[in-house]
Amino acid sequence: MFEIFEKTINMTQEILSRIQKNFPLQPRPFEAIANELGMQEEEVLSILNEEKQKKIIRQTSAIFDTKRLGYKSSLVAFKVDEDKIDSAVKIINSHPGISHNYERNHDFNIWFTLAVPPNTIFGLDKTVKLLAKLTEASDYILLPTLKLFKISVKLDTTGKDAKKEKVKKQVHKEIELSDLHYAVIRLAQKDIEFVSEPFKAMIDELGIDYERFFEILQELQDAGVMRRYASILNHRKAGFNANAMVVWDIDEEKGEEIGAKTASFSAVSHCYLRPKYPNWSYNLFSMVHGKTTEETQKVIDAIADEIEYKSYMPLYSSREFKKVRIIYFSPKFEAWEERHKNDV
Repeated sequence: MFEIFEKTINMTQEILSRIQKNFPLQPRPFEAIANELGMQEEEVLSILNEEKQKKIIRQTSAIFDTKRLGYKSSLVAFKVDEDKIDSAVKIINSHPGISHNYERNHDFNIWFTLAVPPNTIFGLDKTVKLLAKLTEASDYILLPTLKLFKISVKLDTTGKDAKKEKVKKQVHKEIELSDLHYAVIRLAQKDIEFVSEPFKAMIDELGIDYERFFEILQELQDAGVMRRYASILNHRKAGFNANAMVVWDIDEEKGEEIGAKTASFSAVSHCYLRPKYPNWSYNLFSMVHGKTTEETQKVIDAIADEIEYKSYMPLYSSREFKKVRIIYFSPKFEAWEERHKNDV
């Protein structure tokens, strides 16, 4: 009995690992996973639907590059009085370009990512300024990406992943997006169901066949518009309870070398160079994932042993207020700006 239970756990871990890394872009992707693991398609679907029901799998869809779609985005930190946090979060989260929003252990206590579309009237800076006004934030810092070293959330569910990995530099082809490209983007950003043919409804709506659909996804990936197609797990539900945003004060002239070293650690999912300010001296940001604080700290210590830095600080999230995918080309962006046009 125990052996059957252990086998099921191992198979679940293997499936979760595969759908984060190498999701098969073919008509029956779960049959492909089943064949690879020596299982039946029905078994794979049953496991995935159970993991989805337990909210371990957050979403499975195309992951697009905000910048390549013409959006402007930034990490933002607000300093808000403790008794005003809940009302501030409600205001911030009402913007359709907010994908992540957390409370962290710092005077700058609300941290969120904001994106605005190409047709924005307010622009990024004015939107942040307006949100600061509406939330009565006493201070804020705008932390756009100066250099991206890594963005790839792949939690090690099997315990077999190497401690380090080679982060490939991407060379993208230029592309002129057609109406069909945009139509595919609008559909492919949606969470799929775990059924035998999860893409069938999309190709039927588009009026194209599977071959053309996957061709377009490949074109979008070659152009860097689509980063990858994958499942994203709920960190805490998947057992990764100690996820720290570690900020480092480094010499910007050595940023390329230091950033690459930091990004090479498998437990690091995001790594960016961002600006410094008189009230904020940290410019290298790295997200480190671990199952325990001790496990996370071991990774942080290992990074600290390899890179040059003046100081560092791990910022743990105490509350998650929002974590969603932005819905690109949604009319909600224009509606939000229209609603707040007299507040600017």
